[in-house]
Amino acid sequence: MKVQFKYAFLSGVAARGNVFIAVFALNAVFIVLGLLGVLPLPALITAVSLSGAAIAVMLVMNVIGDIAMIRRMFAAPGAYLYALTPVPRWKTLLANLITMAAMDIVSMTVAITGVTFISLILADAGTGNISNIVWNTSWLAAGDILFGIWMIVLMISAYLLILMVIISGVAVKKSLFYQKRGGGVLTVLMALGIICIINASPLLLAPFGEVYRWGLHFTVVLGRLGLAMSVPLLLIQTAVLFVITSKLMERKINL
Repeated sequence: MKVQFKYAFLSGVAARGNVFIAVFALNAVFIVLGLLGVLPLPALITAVSLSGAAIAVMLVMNVIGDIAMIRRMFAAPGAYLYALTPVPRWKTLLANLITMAAMDIVSMTVAITGVTFISLILADAGTGNISNIVWNTSWLAAGDILFGIWMIVLMISAYLLILMVIISGVAVKKSLFYQKRGGGVLTVLMALGIICIINASPLLLAPFGEVYRWGLHFTVVLGRLGLAMSVPLLLIQTAVLFVITSKLMERKINL
């Protein structure tokens, strides 16, 4: 399993590694110089602009990196490595899924945190008074902190599900609908069906929230308990798609 994570990491970092280092260095330099108070106001405004643009660049590179990793699993010549390796396909899939999610989340967290700190420094008008930038969290209750952590877990679970929907669609196209007439259309219809099921799944959480109807559309407004229950629901959906996709990869993937 360590080898699978190694290959997945090398595949992902090849596409986005240099951009991540550049974004991290850019934000670090501006933050340090801003805290030292050596940057004038125009320079701080420019720093915020550049750091904000870096978020978009990092996002694009994450998409490119994810596409490269998915192609390496399902397209020649990279997929030959996975096909010829005597390892269950679920291990390969798990390593790539976790690596993609980790790289995307970490890189975007770094980019967004960077522009946030630089914006705080700009709000301090470049005086270098660090005390104005320190966040006072004494008012936070333990429940609020746990709720924030749970929201982070919720967002990570949702992101894993999104990645799994994309990967499962590619697996179906490369196996069930490969070289079949209308295979592309069938794949799109299947993906839309999965999305519809996922969109309707929050109705299962109706006992933990309030249901509102807008014509044919139903919305479940969840409280804290409902949000807590939505994480297991997302993980179950991800697990179902993971099992189906791994079985398809074991069955037949056309390279």
